[in-house]
Amino acid sequence: MSQILTAQAAAMLQQYCSQLAKGYGIDPQSLKQQFSVVGPQETRLRQALLESADFLRMITLADVDQIKGQVVDVGIGSIHSGRKASGRFIKEVGVGGHNYELTETDSGALLSWATLAVWANAGNEGEFLRLVNEFINQTFALDMIRVGFNGTSAAANTNPTKNPLGQDVNKGWQQLVSEWNGGSQIIGSAQDKVYFDPAGKGDYNTLDAMASDLINSTIDPAFRNDPRLTVMVGADLVAAAQGRLYQQADKPTEQIAAQQLATSVAGRKAITPPFFPGKRMVVTIPSNLHLYTQRGTRQRSAAHNQDRKGFESQYWRMEGYAVGEYRAYASFDESGVEIKPDPAKEKTEEQTG
Repeated sequence: MSQILTAQAAAMLQQYCSQLAKGYGIDPQSLKQQFSVVGPQETRLRQALLESADFLRMITLADVDQIKGQVVDVGIGSIHSGRKASGRFIKEVGVGGHNYELTETDSGALLSWATLAVWANAGNEGEFLRLVNEFINQTFALDMIRVGFNGTSAAANTNPTKNPLGQDVNKGWQQLVSEWNGGSQIIGSAQDKVYFDPAGKGDYNTLDAMASDLINSTIDPAFRNDPRLTVMVGADLVAAAQGRLYQQADKPTEQIAAQQLATSVAGRKAITPPFFPGKRMVVTIPSNLHLYTQRGTRQRSAAHNQDRKGFESQYWRMEGYAVGEYRAYASFDESGVEIKPDPAKEKTEEQTG
């Protein structure tokens, strides 16, 4: 594939840059330098990211003023109705009792000249602009989700080769919960295994049983009956459970049940979010997962990079993750989940058999 920016692609890319600059209210030449995204443009950028990944619309995205502060309370599980003899009853929504901390986050996406040439040939100018916009926004949005589920630390110098899921970009939700109250909301570890075996020789043989155990033993009683509780389940667990059901399914109703397994578990809505670890299960209210950006810190730039033969778009900000209410979050951690029979049970059966 040719690594030349065709005249057609160059013209369309210039039009894209002009529209991008107009949207941010700056001169097109200023795109090459890092510029601040403030005021209404911050809202537009956040909305563009939300529209690029459905899962981001389910969680709580908020702008905050400080790098460190108290988690924003969005009223998860709290009652907002009652009465007061001396006046009106009202439940204030403010800040919670635990803290968040933001860290420098720098995202960069490169579109090769070859890709731009193909897009320019594939459609009209409007289609080209849409493809460029969607690629850049979706790349940034998916990274936000990727780090949220897999981040364990915030390294001074990140290494994407060793940490392809952004493990060293920031502390994500699972890591934050594991550090709270001695990890009381997390079940399973490398030293404490849980066995999932649809054939019935493990600790659990259905996803329903796993999720029910999380809800009844780990989720705080105040949140157990919340209709918003959602089961987030890894693709490996779903595949193992579905595989067993399909093997046994000799009726249409059983086949339908297998197909619905990925959307309903233990009577709750079930989803498999992007970049969610394959053997992890989480029960929580999606809006209980928070992602904060410090207001006024968003910086953008977009320009040709002759050395890399591509068009670069960069997005810098102070960003971090938080959990609104730890007690409304419960999880089987993938490090402690094995999809196979429990060796101890197999050994016992052999001895008794």
